[in-house]
Amino acid sequence: MTEHATLKLVVILLATAVVTVVLFRRLKLPPILGYLIVGVLIGPHALGFVPDTPGTRYLAEFGVVFLMFSIGLEFSLPQLVAMRRIVIGFGGLQVLTAIAAVMLVAWSAGLTWQTGLVLGGVLAMSSTAIVSKFLAEQTQLHSPHGKQIMGVLLFQDMAVIPLLVLVPALALPADAIAGAIGAALIKATAALVVILMLGQRIMRPLFHLVAAQKSSELFVLTVLLVTLGLAWATEAAGLSLALGAFLAGLLISETEYRYQVEDDIKPFRDVLLGLFFVTIGMLLDWRTLAERWPIVLLVFFALIALKFLLILLIGLALKNERAVALRCALALAPAGEFGFVLLSLAGVHGAAPAPAIQAVLAAMLLSMLVAPLILMHSERIVLRLIATEWESRAVQLQQLSINAMTKRRHVIICGYGRSGQSLARFLEKEKISLIALDGDPMRVKQAAAAGDSVLYGDAAKREVLIAAGLPRASAVVVSFADTRAALAILAHVKAVNPEVPVIVRTFDDSDVEKLKSAGAAEIVAEVVEGSLMLGTQTMLRIGVPLKQALIRLRQVRSEQYTFMPAYFSGATDLDEADVNMPRLMSIALEDSAASIGKTLGALGLEDLGVRLTALRRQGRRHTETPDSLRLEAGDVLVLAGTPEALGTAEMRLLQG
Repeated sequence: MTEHATLKLVVILLATAVVTVVLFRRLKLPPILGYLIVGVLIGPHALGFVPDTPGTRYLAEFGVVFLMFSIGLEFSLPQLVAMRRIVIGFGGLQVLTAIAAVMLVAWSAGLTWQTGLVLGGVLAMSSTAIVSKFLAEQTQLHSPHGKQIMGVLLFQDMAVIPLLVLVPALALPADAIAGAIGAALIKATAALVVILMLGQRIMRPLFHLVAAQKSSELFVLTVLLVTLGLAWATEAAGLSLALGAFLAGLLISETEYRYQVEDDIKPFRDVLLGLFFVTIGMLLDWRTLAERWPIVLLVFFALIALKFLLILLIGLALKNERAVALRCALALAPAGEFGFVLLSLAGVHGAAPAPAIQAVLAAMLLSMLVAPLILMHSERIVLRLIATEWESRAVQLQQLSINAMTKRRHVIICGYGRSGQSLARFLEKEKISLIALDGDPMRVKQAAAAGDSVLYGDAAKREVLIAAGLPRASAVVVSFADTRAALAILAHVKAVNPEVPVIVRTFDDSDVEKLKSAGAAEIVAEVVEGSLMLGTQTMLRIGVPLKQALIRLRQVRSEQYTFMPAYFSGATDLDEADVNMPRLMSIALEDSAASIGKTLGALGLEDLGVRLTALRRQGRRHTETPDSLRLEAGDVLVLAGTPEALGTAEMRLLQG
């Protein structure tokens, strides 16, 4: 690949990545799906913008390297031991039965057992990215079905490692497979022992030395060196790049630098992983798809149905509740990103025939496209198919209603995390009655056992709030920073008892107006309140009287967050979420400024959506500025507004 072709490839991939991420985030869909679709469109089988060359595929393989590095980084031996029944039992049975079932189907279709084993490993995988993101957003990670699902996904991640070793060996002639697999396993075991034994002695001192230099650049370079160095070492030993990257992550996960490494490596991982999924999409030949669409649809429905049935039966055999087993089956039935990793490896080594790879690839793409839809409607499906789920929900609401029956003028705390618990202690000292709602059954169980007034329930559901005594409550507090859930709670309160004040916690002030419009009585923004407390403590420490400091604090709060949200931006304020947030800008008026001699009222700054917060003249700061004040050369105006409005105001002040 020439330098010109390489640059063209990079530019095309970056451009499509930007468009894809923006579009799919707006649609609230996983960007992975967008990358796959883009790959299909720009690949050699469609528009032909990017050729399918060994260089392109090798570049994309670095995406797998960083994905496996992340898996190794998140791998926790204590977590594995604690969840061994779910991980080894449920996860192991799911992967093994899926592989066996696909091998049986492949054999009946006239394919070899090697192809069946490869395709079985490919189709046994589920999407960690899509499923875990959905569970996190719905606060279901610690629910009974959430724990089961995450345990199965953890085993699937582990199962990828031996499959990465097996797939290349399965492409060899039948009489050479056993020897190749044995040699590969010996190499993998030796590499594992050597790297882990030496790595544990080297890794922590190395990162201690690097961290002591206090250079973020050096830290990132070291992480890249360790990751790519071990990937190169395992490839040189005849194994895969991904195995070395996994071992690198595993070693670093045992050090105290794990979370910093995870933050630093995330941009590299996401960009290169996006590139990998683009190249996976490039493998799909739409002409083959058009010619064999009945086979593709058959594989798609067989994939969903087979995995759904197997996971449901395994869940029931392990004595899971029917609702839990059904939720697990719905979440894990579609294909996953590791399946693409294995399918790509099978294509490179010829471990499966090209027509089979094309059909399976297309079916996997379709299954991942419908995965978010299945997850979004899973609760409705469970309630429709399992009548006892309605009964258990009714019992839960009845228990909640019984506990709330004697409550009058109580406070409903939505969320019983650290903030919710602190608030509960505060209210209890004032003898104020309360009921707390939380969606984490483990937290509820522990807190209730300690005597706390907390019950299990999703506060974003109307029936739960009513059962908690919303019509009789004196206030509702949303103690977790989740704007979407807060808006749902505000809508329910407004419909049931609009007189009840709702106090909402949010991380920053970007959603203040949205929450205010939805009916929030008070909004506590962590960033704003932190700055207020910082300012108050600073005044007290430098000798400002307590009374004066409290007066100033009350004055700023009384302005309802109209002054504090605006801030001076800098080079580090590049978060896309802050684009339309109020900013502060200082504009100095030189002798040639068009606004000199004009009054503030005549300039009409407020009409532009800009507010004058202060004016500095001859070294003195004035916060009270009447409209009749005329501007002079040397004045410095401090304006608050969005970046666009500030730009317009600057032009009016300086150029007229």
